[in-house]
Amino acid sequence: MNSNEPILFLKSFLQSPKHVGSIIPSSRFLANHMVNQASWPTAKAIAELGAGTGAITRYIHQQVQDSTKVLVFEMNDTMRNNLQNAYSEFSCYPDAARLVESMKKEGVQQLDYIFSGLPFFNFESDLRHTLVDQIHKALKPGGLFIAFQYSLQMKKTLSEHFIIEKVDFVPLNIPPAFVYVCRKKETI
Repeated sequence: MNSNEPILFLKSFLQSPKHVGSIIPSSRFLANHMVNQASWPTAKAIAELGAGTGAITRYIHQQVQDSTKVLVFEMNDTMRNNLQNAYSEFSCYPDAARLVESMKKEGVQQLDYIFSGLPFFNFESDLRHTLVDQIHKALKPGGLFIAFQYSLQMKKTLSEHFIIEKVDFVPLNIPPAFVYVCRKKETI
């Protein structure tokens, strides 16, 4: 981790607390737990939403195959530029609410995995529903949405679109977090 990352993260939180869920980046324990939910050898395309300073991106980068397409979303310009410089082989975008549109630009039809650090419950209801809809549309049938949250408030909303396979508690994070592992429901 770059020594400036905690300062940049705190500054972003203070400027926009509704869009940044914590005052410090995610712990390596949380990032590792999330990334270990994926089967990396078979992943063709993935996305990370709300990448921040790259706490989870680092672990994705360590696991991802050279042939895997990775889309990273971060609305903060400074953080997004830092991510693009650090991970030049990844495609970086500012708006996770335009996930499907961004995938089309990259020639990606469906995603195998979507990792998220977005603080969903901080968002207005419309944005929250738009994001969940975009995530659902973007995932391949049976694809996984792996998200951390600081509460269980999103369980009902997520269960409407996904099969929640498990919710793990990760205490070694500030604040402690819940990792949702959700599988896209098959449409009949």
